[in-house]
Amino acid sequence: MKPMKPIGYWLNRTDKALTRYMNDMLGGFGLTRIAWQVLNVIQDTPGVHDAEVRSVLAANADLATLTEAVDAVLADGWATRPAPDRLTLTPDGRRRLNEVAVRVDAFRELSMTGIPLDEYHTAVHVLERMCGNLEGSTDGGS
Repeated sequence: MKPMKPIGYWLNRTDKALTRYMNDMLGGFGLTRIAWQVLNVIQDTPGVHDAEVRSVLAANADLATLTEAVDAVLADGWATRPAPDRLTLTPDGRRRLNEVAVRVDAFRELSMTGIPLDEYHTAVHVLERMCGNLEGSTDGGS
C-alpha cells in the first residue's frame, strides 16, 4: 500500500489548483481569484472600508496583492468610491458579477464532483479545527 501524503501536501496542491483554475476562468472577465474575492466582500457590504476588505481577506493574500486587486476592480469599473476609503459596486460591476457567478457555480460543481456534501462539510470542519488548534497555540511547537 502506498503511503498517504500529509495534509499539508494536499492543502497546498488544492489551493494551487483552485487558484490556477479560477484565474484561468476569471481571466475572461479581467479578474483574478483575489479580485473576485474583493468584489464579493464589496457586494456583501456596500460602502465597505478598505481596511475591512484587507481584514476579511488577510488569510487569502498579502497587503500588496490585496491593494493591487482593489486598484484593479476600481480601474476596471467594477467598483467605485462613494467616499474616501470606501468601496461599492457600480451598477455595471453588479451586472458583470452576476455573469461571473454563473461560471463560479459551474466551477464549484466541477470541484465537488464525486464528493458528497457531508464529506465536504466534514473536511471544512476538520480544517477549521486544525486552524483553531494551531492559531490558538502560543508555544510555537516548543
